Amino acid sequence: MTTISSRDRTIALVAVAATIASGIAISVHANPVLLFVITAVALAMLASMVGSATEQLGGKLGPGATGVLQSALGNLPELFICIFALRQGLVTVVQSALIGSILANSLLVLGLAFLAGGLKNGAQKFGKQQPRMIASLMLLAVSGLMIPTLAHTLHTAAGRHPDTLSIAAAIVLLIVFLVSLPVSIKGGPLTPADCEPCAEETPDAWPMWLSIVTLLAAGVGAAFVSDWFVEALKPAIRILHLSEAFTGLVLVAIAGNAVENVVGIQLAIKNRMDFAVSVILNSSLQVSLGLIPVLVLLSFFLGGAHLTLVLTPLLIAVLALAAIVTTVVVYDGESIWLEGAALIGLYVIIAAAFWWG
Repeated sequence: MTTISSRDRTIALVAVAATIASGIAISVHANPVLLFVITAVALAMLASMVGSATEQLGGKLGPGATGVLQSALGNLPELFICIFALRQGLVTVVQSALIGSILANSLLVLGLAFLAGGLKNGAQKFGKQQPRMIASLMLLAVSGLMIPTLAHTLHTAAGRHPDTLSIAAAIVLLIVFLVSLPVSIKGGPLTPADCEPCAEETPDAWPMWLSIVTLLAAGVGAAFVSDWFVEALKPAIRILHLSEAFTGLVLVAIAGNAVENVVGIQLAIKNRMDFAVSVILNSSLQVSLGLIPVLVLLSFFLGGAHLTLVLTPLLIAVLALAAIVTTVVVYDGESIWLEGAALIGLYVIIAAAFWWG
């Protein structure tokens, strides 16, 4: 007999209810702000469902395969949001949302993990090698993402070809990501370390068929809800007097990506910092090496606006700052609650800087 935890059952019920409510709201042309809120909740819950099903499926396939699955499926809601937003010409929202995903993981979620874990357990320690490896790759990935913007800003010859340069950078980053897959599948330094206590996180194992059905259902639901979410985006931005940059950087990024990483905070509270830090940092790395390059390439084939890596100077600056700060914070293999509070504070200041655009 299959036993589903009360948490997973609650998430599934809320996701189904919010998805149905979103469909009803779009069919009766409900207030755009109401539709925006309902679809955001639905996306967050669907993302959490994808994360739970992936974790359950990974429990049968091993930690390496779990990392690959999380990379491929964990960002499904955000992928759909960005595709539909590009088809409506919301390039600023998409660029801000992608950078916002990295910021949300590297600063907000990591900060909350350090804060919650530190307040409960005091100073916490974690292995240095894996976080250093991920942070180094993140710095390299961010450097690659910055080149098209620098070429454009510095008025170089390459800066006159933003589409071609962005495609070239995306292909290279994607190759690096693909090269890392064999290492990930084998459980190398790019995947969370396996450990016996991990089994305690999922005492109620799902059968294979339930995990697959949940993934398919959540993926289909995310596709529909993302379309409705983007449809409500433009009027909601206008009614709420929000800038496209702030909407993408904060609201879209959190709705599509960050909620699934609550598991990182839960692991920190349980003093399992090796796994917590690895999960959180890997999420940022997967967006940089996987999601962003894929969206850049897809945007040239799906119609609508083209997504390039020529970003605004402030977006590039905060992206570089987040990568550097994260590297410095995790380099010593220790964390305290004050570091978490500082990371959260930095995220709030960055979000405030984009309030006006």
